[in-house]
Amino acid sequence: MPVDFHLSESQAAVRAAASGFAQGVLKPARDGYKALGPCHERFQATQAAYAAAAGGGMIKGQIAPSLGGNGGSLVEAAILVEECYSVEASAALTVFATGLGLTPFNLLQKPETKEFLEPFLSASGAPLCSLVFSEPGGVANWLEKGGKGLNTTARRDGDEWVLNGEKIWATNSAGWDFKGADLACVVCRDVTNPPGPDADPKDSIMILLVTRADLDRNGPGAFQVLRQVETMGHTSVSGPHIKYTDVRVPAKNVLCAPGEGVPIVLGSFDCSAVLVGAMGVGLLRAAFDAAIAFAKSDDRRGAVPLLERQAVADILSGIKMQAEACRALTWKAAHAMENGPGEYNARRELALAAKVYCSDAAVKGVTDAINAVGISAYDTNQPFADLLNNAMVLPIFDGGNVGIRRRHMQQIMLDPNYDAWSATYGPSK
Repeated sequence: MPVDFHLSESQAAVRAAASGFAQGVLKPARDGYKALGPCHERFQATQAAYAAAAGGGMIKGQIAPSLGGNGGSLVEAAILVEECYSVEASAALTVFATGLGLTPFNLLQKPETKEFLEPFLSASGAPLCSLVFSEPGGVANWLEKGGKGLNTTARRDGDEWVLNGEKIWATNSAGWDFKGADLACVVCRDVTNPPGPDADPKDSIMILLVTRADLDRNGPGAFQVLRQVETMGHTSVSGPHIKYTDVRVPAKNVLCAPGEGVPIVLGSFDCSAVLVGAMGVGLLRAAFDAAIAFAKSDDRRGAVPLLERQAVADILSGIKMQAEACRALTWKAAHAMENGPGEYNARRELALAAKVYCSDAAVKGVTDAINAVGISAYDTNQPFADLLNNAMVLPIFDGGNVGIRRRHMQQIMLDPNYDAWSATYGPSK
């Protein structure tokens, strides 16, 4: 098959629909929430935009067709993310975080779990889903033998599981009213039969489903928001410090049994790694567009527009090249994850590379745009402050580049059977 970067008919349709949604819904949402004070108020102000996404099929579009959704390819998802992030990152992230929460279902493809997906298959309401993983104190070493491991635990008690522990940074985990999301995929550690000191931590990791109905049934105090986390960027996103206390859920709520959770957690974040790459592309694109518009229209009291100054043109061409390179890497990673060639770790390495490279490039690209524009970029009427604040989190969230993502790449390269180029050319002979 020849290498071809032309968008297919369905890909072009996704791009057009995403662009229209970003301009018509997400951009006005930003204008609405920016004037508000606390982060939880800004988050709640985006509910109407989120409901519009659900009504337009964007939530159902993050569920596999085999489970009743109309999700497309990972390449189409990357196109969607880029279009939205190039206009309004914060309100968009709430939508895509629900997609991350739904990813374990897509990976497992269990028909018996479809009952939990019903709210997300409807075109009404604003249902939120969350992959509830990160914890206070971090999770970079959660599978290290002899380490502290996850603090969030589950214990089997008859026909129920009892959940306890604290989580943080899990986008959407508290729901619109901060009493719990419609659906949470909670990554926890089974302590029904405490393991011995030499046990492998992965053998106790499970994913427990907690619905809003479960939390309501458990009563006051079962779920608490301990702190609303104010962030520099993505200022309308909710990822608070939460606590589960003796939350009882039915045995049917086990999505991944103890010992089966780790591959699904890692696989979910492999998919999201590609989409963080697309987020970086969107921010690079927005920075370039704003900077070149300024450079064409402003002369800084000189005889020619700034774009005719070679120093400025050099900076802008650098940003443009980075955007193109990052988009190519992201699309390649997205296509390879679903189509190959190469075995899974080879394809996974591309997803990790997209996350690391594009997130770092976004920070540098926005900073370069600021330097090209000069002091005017410091004006909040310009988009550069928001772009930089949003870009700064990309290297450190969704698995930090240093603490997690590069370490995963190291583990892949340490494999005695590591085949460096199999995701491009196929397995070596």
